[in-house]
Amino acid sequence: MDDSETQSTEIGVDTAAPLVSQGAADAVVVDTPILHRDITEWHGMEIVDRHGERIGEPEEIYVDIETDEPQFATVKEGVFRRHLTFVPLAGITIAPDYLQVPWSRAQVASAPGIALRGDELDQADESTLYHHFEQNYTPPDTPSGRRLVRRS
Repeated sequence: MDDSETQSTEIGVDTAAPLVSQGAADAVVVDTPILHRDITEWHGMEIVDRHGERIGEPEEIYVDIETDEPQFATVKEGVFRRHLTFVPLAGITIAPDYLQVPWSRAQVASAPGIALRGDELDQADESTLYHHFEQNYTPPDTPSGRRLVRRS
């Protein structure tokens, strides 16, 4: 694909309208699963909403325990960047210096507060996050019953 074509990466969600604004022809399509070495490169990038408004920088990435696909990132919000918010990564567009999600900044800001207890989310918190963003949630058949695991 040449540089004049707009590309996007989508993970788990089909979107009707392109998320990349005009002039973002350097966004990248990834037809294969995103590898852990790829998601570690996301630190320092900006996460922007579907309108290009800044949400924040990814702090941690959570992947699906069964598929290993990135599902959520955490960002710090607020004046003093103390409020931790989960941002779904389904349907993201990966550009050289930002990650664009198909959600509005308001929807991300209104996500329920999740208190982290160590490295894991409990099953009820996972379900709450998925349902807030109107995504299907089915607990996996694992001893922990959790779907998400932190990767970075």
